[in-house]
Amino acid sequence: MSPIQLEPWADKDLVLLQRLNTPEIWAHLGGPETEEQVLKRHARYLEMETGAGGMFTVVLDGATAGSVGYWEREWQDETVYETGWNVLPEFQGKGVATAAAKAIIDRASAAGRHRWLHAYPSVDNPASNAICHKAGFTFAGEHDFEFPKGSFMRCNDWRHEL
Repeated sequence: MSPIQLEPWADKDLVLLQRLNTPEIWAHLGGPETEEQVLKRHARYLEMETGAGGMFTVVLDGATAGSVGYWEREWQDETVYETGWNVLPEFQGKGVATAAAKAIIDRASAAGRHRWLHAYPSVDNPASNAICHKAGFTFAGEHDFEFPKGSFMRCNDWRHEL
Protein backbone atom coordinates (compact mmCIF):
# COMPACT_ATOMS: atom_id res chain seq x y z
CA MET A 1 0.00 0.00 0.00
CA SER A 2 1.20 3.50 -0.82
CA PRO A 3 1.50 5.91 2.10
CA ILE A 4 -1.68 7.73 3.00
CA GLN A 5 -1.94 11.51 3.34
CA LEU A 6 -4.10 13.44 5.78
CA GLU A 7 -5.73 16.60 4.43
CA PRO A 8 -7.48 19.08 6.74
CA TRP A 9 -11.27 18.87 6.68
CA ALA A 10 -12.80 21.21 4.08
CA ASP A 11 -16.22 22.19 2.71
CA LYS A 12 -15.86 19.61 -0.08
CA ASP A 13 -15.72 16.81 2.50
CA LEU A 14 -19.45 16.95 3.16
CA VAL A 15 -19.76 14.50 0.26
CA LEU A 16 -17.44 12.10 2.09
CA LEU A 17 -19.54 12.31 5.26
CA GLN A 18 -22.63 11.53 3.21
CA ARG A 19 -20.90 8.54 1.58
CA LEU A 20 -19.77 7.24 4.98
CA ASN A 21 -23.27 7.54 6.46
CA THR A 22 -24.38 3.97 5.69
CA PRO A 23 -25.94 1.20 7.78
CA GLU A 24 -22.79 -0.91 7.32
CA ILE A 25 -20.31 1.76 8.42
CA TRP A 26 -22.49 3.00 11.30
CA ALA A 27 -23.60 -0.50 12.41
CA HIS A 28 -21.63 -0.27 15.67
CA LEU A 29 -22.52 3.39 16.31
CA GLY A 30 -26.30 3.31 16.46
CA GLY A 31 -27.03 3.41 12.73
CA PRO A 32 -26.84 6.17 10.11
CA GLU A 33 -27.48 9.79 10.99
CA THR A 34 -30.19 12.00 9.52
CA GLU A 35 -29.17 14.54 6.89
CA GLU A 36 -29.53 17.27 9.53
CA GLN A 37 -27.15 15.39 11.86
CA VAL A 38 -24.63 14.93 9.03
CA LEU A 39 -24.72 18.67 8.28
CA LYS A 40 -24.18 19.48 11.98
CA ARG A 41 -21.27 17.01 12.15
CA HIS A 42 -19.72 18.60 9.06
CA ALA A 43 -20.02 22.07 10.64
CA ARG A 44 -18.36 20.81 13.86
CA TYR A 45 -15.51 19.29 11.87
CA LEU A 46 -14.94 22.57 10.01
CA GLU A 47 -14.82 24.51 13.30
CA MET A 48 -12.40 22.28 15.21
CA GLU A 49 -9.71 24.29 16.96
CA THR A 50 -6.10 23.53 16.10
CA GLY A 51 -4.43 21.81 19.03
CA ALA A 52 -7.72 20.89 20.65
CA GLY A 53 -8.27 18.47 17.79
CA GLY A 54 -8.81 18.19 14.10
CA MET A 55 -10.57 16.20 11.41
CA PHE A 56 -8.86 14.99 8.28
CA THR A 57 -9.66 13.34 5.01
CA VAL A 58 -7.62 10.20 4.42
CA VAL A 59 -6.21 10.17 0.89
CA LEU A 60 -4.62 7.17 -0.81
CA ASP A 61 -3.07 7.51 -4.27
CA GLY A 62 -5.06 10.70 -4.88
CA ALA A 63 -8.40 9.13 -3.94
CA THR A 64 -10.46 9.99 -0.86
CA ALA A 65 -10.48 6.82 1.25
CA GLY A 66 -12.06 7.95 4.53
CA SER A 67 -11.79 10.21 7.54
CA VAL A 68 -9.87 10.31 10.81
CA GLY A 69 -9.70 12.80 13.62
CA TYR A 70 -9.01 13.56 17.24
CA TRP A 71 -10.71 15.83 19.77
CA GLU A 72 -10.65 16.63 23.47
CA ARG A 73 -12.91 14.92 25.99
CA GLU A 74 -13.07 14.45 29.72
CA TRP A 75 -12.27 10.91 30.73
CA GLN A 76 -11.83 9.65 34.29
CA ASP A 77 -11.23 13.17 35.69
CA GLU A 78 -8.64 14.02 33.04
CA THR A 79 -8.72 15.82 29.70
CA VAL A 80 -7.57 13.42 26.99
CA TYR A 81 -7.81 13.13 23.24
CA GLU A 82 -10.28 10.75 21.64
CA THR A 83 -9.88 9.47 18.09
CA GLY A 84 -12.12 7.88 15.52
CA TRP A 85 -11.96 6.86 11.87
CA ASN A 86 -14.14 5.64 9.02
CA VAL A 87 -13.00 4.11 5.76
CA LEU A 88 -15.07 3.74 2.59
CA PRO A 89 -15.91 0.10 1.75
CA GLU A 90 -13.71 -0.04 -1.34
CA PHE A 91 -10.65 0.81 0.81
CA GLN A 92 -11.40 -1.50 3.76
CA GLY A 93 -9.12 -4.45 4.45
CA LYS A 94 -6.11 -2.72 2.88
CA GLY A 95 -4.46 -1.23 5.97
CA VAL A 96 -5.85 2.26 5.35
CA ALA A 97 -7.52 2.59 8.77
CA THR A 98 -4.42 1.35 10.60
CA ALA A 99 -2.24 3.80 8.69
CA ALA A 100 -4.73 6.60 9.48
CA ALA A 101 -4.76 5.67 13.18
CA LYS A 102 -0.95 5.76 13.28
CA ALA A 103 -0.92 9.12 11.49
CA ILE A 104 -3.44 10.61 13.92
CA ILE A 105 -1.31 9.42 16.85
CA ASP A 106 1.52 11.52 15.38
CA ARG A 107 -0.78 14.56 14.94
CA ALA A 108 -2.15 14.34 18.48
CA SER A 109 1.34 13.85 19.89
CA ALA A 110 2.64 16.89 17.98
CA ALA A 111 -0.17 19.02 19.45
CA GLY A 112 1.47 18.41 22.82
CA ARG A 113 -1.57 19.15 24.97
CA HIS A 114 -2.43 15.80 26.54
CA ARG A 115 -0.75 12.61 27.68
CA TRP A 116 -3.26 10.13 26.24
CA LEU A 117 -5.10 9.43 23.00
CA HIS A 118 -8.06 7.05 23.44
CA ALA A 119 -10.20 5.08 21.00
CA TYR A 120 -13.50 3.54 22.10
CA PRO A 121 -14.69 0.96 19.57
CA SER A 122 -17.70 -1.19 20.36
CA VAL A 123 -16.85 -4.54 21.94
CA ASP A 124 -18.80 -5.98 18.98
CA ASN A 125 -16.55 -4.35 16.36
CA PRO A 126 -13.61 -6.74 15.81
CA ALA A 127 -12.20 -4.72 12.89
CA SER A 128 -11.83 -1.46 14.84
CA ASN A 129 -10.46 -3.30 17.87
CA ALA A 130 -7.86 -4.98 15.65
CA ILE A 131 -6.90 -1.58 14.20
CA CYS A 132 -6.32 -0.25 17.73
CA HIS A 133 -4.03 -3.19 18.49
CA LYS A 134 -2.11 -2.90 15.19
CA ALA A 135 -1.69 0.87 15.64
CA GLY A 136 -0.02 0.37 19.03
CA PHE A 137 -2.84 1.24 21.43
CA THR A 138 -2.99 -0.58 24.78
CA PHE A 139 -6.24 -2.15 25.96
CA ALA A 140 -7.45 -0.44 29.16
CA GLY A 141 -10.82 -2.11 29.80
CA GLU A 142 -14.51 -2.10 28.89
CA HIS A 143 -16.93 0.77 29.60
CA ASP A 144 -20.49 1.81 28.82
CA PHE A 145 -20.86 4.91 26.66
CA GLU A 146 -23.87 6.96 25.68
CA PHE A 147 -23.67 7.21 21.91
CA PRO A 148 -25.65 8.37 20.17
CA LYS A 149 -27.40 10.46 22.82
CA GLY A 150 -30.06 8.36 24.53
CA SER A 151 -28.49 5.04 23.52
CA PHE A 152 -25.86 3.10 25.47
CA MET A 153 -23.21 0.83 24.05
CA ARG A 154 -20.42 -1.29 25.52
CA CYS A 155 -16.99 -0.16 24.31
CA ASN A 156 -13.39 -1.13 24.69
CA ASP A 157 -11.08 1.60 25.93
CA TRP A 158 -7.81 1.59 23.99
CA ARG A 159 -5.20 4.22 24.83
CA HIS A 160 -1.90 5.37 23.41
CA GLU A 161 0.59 7.40 25.42
CA LEU A 162 1.60 10.54 23.57
